[in-house]
Amino acid sequence: MLKFAKGLTGLLGFFLLWEITVQAGVLPDYWVPPASEVTTTFVSLLGDAEFLRGVVATLLAWLIALGVAIGIGVPAGLVLGSVPALQSAARALIEFLRPIPAVALIPLVMVTIGSGPDAKITLAVYAAVWPILFNTIYAFGEIDPVLLDSARATGANRRQSLTWVALPHAAPFIFTGIRVAASIALIAVISVEYVAASEIGLGRYILEGGMNNGHLDQVMAGTVLAGLAGWAINSALVGSGRRLFRWADTEERAAR
Repeated sequence: MLKFAKGLTGLLGFFLLWEITVQAGVLPDYWVPPASEVTTTFVSLLGDAEFLRGVVATLLAWLIALGVAIGIGVPAGLVLGSVPALQSAARALIEFLRPIPAVALIPLVMVTIGSGPDAKITLAVYAAVWPILFNTIYAFGEIDPVLLDSARATGANRRQSLTWVALPHAAPFIFTGIRVAASIALIAVISVEYVAASEIGLGRYILEGGMNNGHLDQVMAGTVLAGLAGWAINSALVGSGRRLFRWADTEERAAR
């Protein structure tokens, strides 16, 4: 709770600095509207049913994309991490695909599956799967071989060793990958909504605000909401990770 309060204080300080900078004329208000004006627009949007439907559509697409990315990244990472030969064979393909930004694939995805919700979910999955995959593979590389040897010595087969030894050890690393992927998935969903001009979503609202006679207060209000959503999601995942993997922090301190 204390860290959450500190983070909130930092955000309030940023908005105060923003307001002072614009009011003092350091930044022209036709470039960046003052924080007070954006806040007023933001509060008014909370009563706009159409805007809220767009926000819900964005968050739902994000949640689905993150779930699919976890469903792909964790099993794939488990397999590649536990089979070195397969990992070596797949490395070139992974390193080829990983640097390609999701936004660059928008034309291909629009041609193949259209510009509806499936497009932004697909591209968000593509963008978010990599940190989960790599953290899972990395976690397996960090497992002490003695732990696996001890499990085999007690009669555990390969599946049991993975389930009861490897996976619990890898869980904190995997969760870190999921936390990073959550932010990436949100960025990807909003970016696709903006670039591909989706029918509904927060990115679509920001796009319309920029095209509607330059209503920068609407653009900034949508941008602020995206930032607040990302901050809230990350804070929630950080807190959950501390509670779920408190034992991992204890082991790390003991090792020191």
